[in-house]
Amino acid sequence: MSLATLFRPDNKPTLWQIADAPVPYPVALEQMKAQVAEMATNGAQERAWLLEHPPLYTAGTSAKTDDLTDPYFLPVFDAGRGGQYTYHGPGQRVVYFMLDLRERGRDVRAFVRAMESLVIDTLAQFNIEGYQVDGRVGVWVKRKDKGLGREDKIAAIGVRVSRWISFHGISINLNPDLDNYKGIVPCGITDQGVTSFEDLGQLVSMPELDSALKIAFERHFGPVETAR
Repeated sequence: MSLATLFRPDNKPTLWQIADAPVPYPVALEQMKAQVAEMATNGAQERAWLLEHPPLYTAGTSAKTDDLTDPYFLPVFDAGRGGQYTYHGPGQRVVYFMLDLRERGRDVRAFVRAMESLVIDTLAQFNIEGYQVDGRVGVWVKRKDKGLGREDKIAAIGVRVSRWISFHGISINLNPDLDNYKGIVPCGITDQGVTSFEDLGQLVSMPELDSALKIAFERHFGPVETAR
Protein backbone atom coordinates (compact mmCIF):
# COMPACT_ATOMS: atom_id res chain seq x y z
CA MET A 1 0.00 0.00 0.00
CA SER A 2 1.31 3.44 -0.88
CA LEU A 3 1.71 5.83 2.02
CA ALA A 4 1.01 9.05 0.10
CA THR A 5 -1.57 10.89 2.21
CA LEU A 6 -2.99 14.40 2.38
CA PHE A 7 -5.06 14.60 5.55
CA ARG A 8 -6.61 17.78 6.87
CA PRO A 9 -5.28 18.75 10.32
CA ASP A 10 -8.85 19.36 11.56
CA ASN A 11 -10.11 16.01 10.18
CA LYS A 12 -13.25 17.57 8.71
CA PRO A 13 -15.10 15.09 6.45
CA THR A 14 -15.36 15.41 2.68
CA LEU A 15 -18.84 15.17 1.18
CA TRP A 16 -19.04 11.88 -0.78
CA GLN A 17 -21.64 12.23 -3.53
CA ILE A 18 -22.62 9.70 -6.22
CA ALA A 19 -24.62 10.86 -9.24
CA ASP A 20 -27.50 8.54 -10.13
CA ALA A 21 -27.51 9.37 -13.87
CA PRO A 22 -24.88 10.37 -16.48
CA VAL A 23 -23.93 14.04 -16.16
CA PRO A 24 -23.34 16.15 -19.32
CA TYR A 25 -19.81 17.50 -19.31
CA PRO A 26 -20.72 21.21 -19.44
CA VAL A 27 -23.03 20.74 -16.45
CA ALA A 28 -20.29 19.03 -14.45
CA LEU A 29 -17.78 21.75 -15.34
CA GLU A 30 -20.10 24.55 -14.22
CA GLN A 31 -20.93 22.76 -10.97
CA MET A 32 -17.26 22.24 -10.21
CA LYS A 33 -16.47 25.90 -10.84
CA ALA A 34 -19.34 26.98 -8.59
CA GLN A 35 -18.18 24.62 -5.84
CA VAL A 36 -14.61 25.92 -6.06
CA ALA A 37 -15.83 29.52 -5.75
CA GLU A 38 -17.94 28.64 -2.68
CA MET A 39 -15.05 26.86 -1.05
CA ALA A 40 -12.58 29.66 -1.73
CA THR A 41 -14.80 32.48 -0.53
CA ASN A 42 -17.24 30.93 1.95
CA GLY A 43 -15.44 27.86 3.26
CA ALA A 44 -17.93 25.39 1.77
CA GLN A 45 -17.43 21.70 2.54
CA GLU A 46 -15.00 19.73 0.40
CA ARG A 47 -16.59 17.36 -2.09
CA ALA A 48 -15.79 14.13 -3.92
CA TRP A 49 -18.25 13.71 -6.78
CA LEU A 50 -18.55 10.27 -8.40
CA LEU A 51 -20.27 10.14 -11.79
CA GLU A 52 -20.35 8.93 -15.36
CA HIS A 53 -20.46 11.05 -18.51
CA PRO A 54 -22.07 10.39 -21.89
CA PRO A 55 -19.46 9.37 -24.49
CA LEU A 56 -17.14 12.33 -25.18
CA TYR A 57 -13.55 13.55 -25.34
CA THR A 58 -12.01 16.27 -23.22
CA ALA A 59 -8.94 18.31 -24.06
CA GLY A 60 -6.54 19.42 -21.35
CA THR A 61 -4.26 22.42 -21.49
CA SER A 62 -1.45 20.34 -23.04
CA ALA A 63 -3.62 18.75 -25.75
CA LYS A 64 -1.98 18.59 -29.19
CA THR A 65 -4.09 19.04 -32.32
CA ASP A 66 -2.61 15.98 -33.99
CA ASP A 67 -3.72 13.79 -31.07
CA LEU A 68 -7.37 14.35 -31.99
CA THR A 69 -7.27 11.82 -34.79
CA ASP A 70 -11.03 11.88 -35.52
CA PRO A 71 -12.61 15.19 -34.45
CA TYR A 72 -16.04 14.06 -35.65
CA PHE A 73 -16.25 10.71 -33.85
CA LEU A 74 -17.45 12.07 -30.49
CA PRO A 75 -18.13 15.54 -29.00
CA VAL A 76 -14.99 17.32 -27.81
CA PHE A 77 -14.88 19.71 -24.83
CA ASP A 78 -12.16 21.99 -23.53
CA ALA A 79 -11.66 20.92 -19.93
CA GLY A 80 -9.27 23.56 -18.60
CA ARG A 81 -7.46 20.87 -16.58
CA GLY A 82 -3.89 19.72 -16.95
CA GLY A 83 -3.08 16.93 -19.37
CA GLN A 84 -3.98 16.06 -22.93
CA TYR A 85 -6.92 14.31 -24.60
CA THR A 86 -8.91 11.67 -22.78
CA TYR A 87 -12.17 9.78 -23.20
CA HIS A 88 -15.12 9.71 -20.81
CA GLY A 89 -18.20 7.54 -21.12
CA PRO A 90 -20.49 4.91 -19.62
CA GLY A 91 -18.69 2.19 -17.69
CA GLN A 92 -15.98 4.57 -16.55
CA ARG A 93 -16.01 5.92 -13.02
CA VAL A 94 -15.07 9.59 -12.91
CA VAL A 95 -14.31 11.14 -9.53
CA TYR A 96 -14.01 14.91 -9.29
CA PHE A 97 -12.15 16.06 -6.19
CA MET A 98 -12.91 19.57 -4.94
CA LEU A 99 -10.46 19.71 -2.06
CA ASP A 100 -8.94 22.62 -0.16
CA LEU A 101 -5.19 22.30 -0.60
CA ARG A 102 -4.69 25.18 1.82
CA GLU A 103 -5.59 22.56 4.43
CA ARG A 104 -3.70 19.75 2.71
CA GLY A 105 -0.15 21.01 2.25
CA ARG A 106 -0.29 23.39 -0.75
CA ASP A 107 1.67 20.88 -2.86
CA VAL A 108 0.09 20.05 -6.22
CA ARG A 109 2.64 17.37 -7.06
CA ALA A 110 1.99 15.60 -3.74
CA PHE A 111 -1.75 15.88 -4.42
CA VAL A 112 -1.39 14.16 -7.80
CA ARG A 113 0.75 11.41 -6.29
CA ALA A 114 -1.81 10.88 -3.54
CA MET A 115 -4.56 10.48 -6.16
CA GLU A 116 -2.43 7.92 -7.99
CA SER A 117 -1.89 6.11 -4.69
CA LEU A 118 -5.65 6.16 -4.05
CA VAL A 119 -6.23 4.46 -7.41
CA ILE A 120 -3.48 1.90 -6.81
CA ASP A 121 -5.01 0.97 -3.45
CA THR A 122 -8.45 0.75 -5.05
CA LEU A 123 -7.18 -1.66 -7.71
CA ALA A 124 -5.39 -3.75 -5.08
CA GLN A 125 -8.73 -4.51 -3.44
CA PHE A 126 -9.57 -6.45 -6.63
CA ASN A 127 -6.12 -8.07 -6.96
CA ILE A 128 -5.09 -5.76 -9.80
CA GLU A 129 -1.52 -4.52 -9.48
CA GLY A 130 -1.40 -0.91 -10.60
CA TYR A 131 1.67 1.31 -10.46
CA GLN A 132 3.01 4.78 -11.18
CA VAL A 133 5.47 5.52 -13.99
CA ASP A 134 8.04 8.30 -13.67
CA GLY A 135 7.31 11.05 -16.17
CA ARG A 136 3.72 9.93 -16.76
CA VAL A 137 0.59 10.86 -14.86
CA GLY A 138 -1.95 8.12 -14.20
CA VAL A 139 -1.96 4.47 -13.17
CA TRP A 140 -0.70 1.57 -15.29
CA VAL A 141 -0.80 -2.24 -15.32
CA LYS A 142 1.56 -4.72 -16.96
CA ARG A 143 0.08 -6.81 -19.79
CA LYS A 144 2.07 -10.02 -19.94
CA ASP A 145 -0.62 -11.40 -22.24
CA LYS A 146 0.17 -8.73 -24.87
CA GLY A 147 3.93 -9.01 -25.11
CA LEU A 148 7.06 -8.21 -23.19
CA GLY A 149 7.16 -4.67 -21.85
CA ARG A 150 3.54 -3.88 -22.70
CA GLU A 151 1.89 -1.47 -20.25
CA ASP A 152 -1.74 -0.34 -20.39
CA LYS A 153 -3.29 2.66 -18.69
CA ILE A 154 -6.30 1.87 -16.52
CA ALA A 155 -6.78 5.26 -14.84
CA ALA A 156 -6.22 8.82 -16.02
CA ILE A 157 -5.63 11.85 -13.81
CA GLY A 158 -6.08 15.50 -14.69
CA VAL A 159 -6.42 18.35 -12.23
CA ARG A 160 -6.71 22.09 -12.02
CA VAL A 161 -6.10 24.23 -8.95
CA SER A 162 -7.68 27.65 -8.43
CA ARG A 163 -6.85 29.65 -5.30
CA TRP A 164 -5.52 26.38 -3.85
CA ILE A 165 -8.86 24.61 -4.43
CA SER A 166 -8.64 21.53 -6.64
CA PHE A 167 -11.13 20.35 -9.22
CA HIS A 168 -11.32 17.71 -11.95
CA GLY A 169 -9.74 14.44 -10.80
CA ILE A 170 -9.52 10.82 -11.90
CA SER A 171 -11.21 8.40 -14.28
CA ILE A 172 -11.01 4.62 -13.83
CA ASN A 173 -11.98 2.25 -16.60
CA LEU A 174 -14.39 -0.33 -15.24
CA ASN A 175 -16.11 -1.63 -18.37
CA PRO A 176 -16.29 1.18 -20.95
CA ASP A 177 -16.28 0.60 -24.71
CA LEU A 178 -12.53 0.80 -25.30
CA ASP A 179 -13.13 1.24 -29.05
CA ASN A 180 -14.23 4.78 -28.23
CA TYR A 181 -10.60 5.69 -27.59
CA LYS A 182 -9.91 5.35 -31.32
CA GLY A 183 -10.63 9.02 -32.05
CA ILE A 184 -7.74 10.28 -29.90
CA VAL A 185 -4.20 9.51 -28.83
CA PRO A 186 -5.04 9.00 -25.13
CA CYS A 187 -2.93 11.29 -22.95
CA GLY A 188 -0.45 11.60 -25.84
CA ILE A 189 0.83 8.04 -25.30
CA THR A 190 1.47 6.21 -28.59
CA ASP A 191 3.62 3.25 -27.50
CA GLN A 192 1.28 1.67 -24.91
CA GLY A 193 -2.43 0.90 -24.61
CA VAL A 194 -5.58 1.45 -22.59
CA THR A 195 -7.33 -1.20 -20.53
CA SER A 196 -10.18 -1.72 -18.07
CA PHE A 197 -11.28 -4.04 -15.27
CA GLU A 198 -13.33 -6.00 -17.80
CA ASP A 199 -10.46 -6.17 -20.29
CA LEU A 200 -8.31 -7.64 -17.50
CA GLY A 201 -10.95 -10.29 -16.77
CA GLN A 202 -12.26 -8.65 -13.58
CA LEU A 203 -16.07 -8.53 -13.48
CA VAL A 204 -16.79 -5.83 -10.90
CA SER A 205 -19.93 -3.74 -10.46
CA MET A 206 -19.87 0.04 -10.20
CA PRO A 207 -21.14 -0.02 -6.57
CA GLU A 208 -18.32 -2.42 -5.68
CA LEU A 209 -15.80 -0.08 -7.27
CA ASP A 210 -17.32 2.89 -5.45
CA SER A 211 -17.02 1.10 -2.11
CA ALA A 212 -13.36 0.37 -2.78
CA LEU A 213 -12.76 3.98 -3.81
CA LYS A 214 -14.30 5.19 -0.57
CA ILE A 215 -12.04 2.96 1.52
CA ALA A 216 -8.97 4.16 -0.39
CA PHE A 217 -10.02 7.82 -0.18
CA GLU A 218 -10.36 7.63 3.59
CA ARG A 219 -6.94 5.99 3.76
CA HIS A 220 -5.26 8.79 1.83
CA PHE A 221 -7.39 11.89 2.36
CA GLY A 222 -9.38 11.33 5.55
CA PRO A 223 -13.03 10.78 6.52
CA VAL A 224 -16.05 11.26 4.31
CA GLU A 225 -19.68 12.15 4.88
CA THR A 226 -22.06 10.41 2.51
CA ALA A 227 -24.45 12.79 0.74
CA ARG A 228 -28.14 12.12 1.22
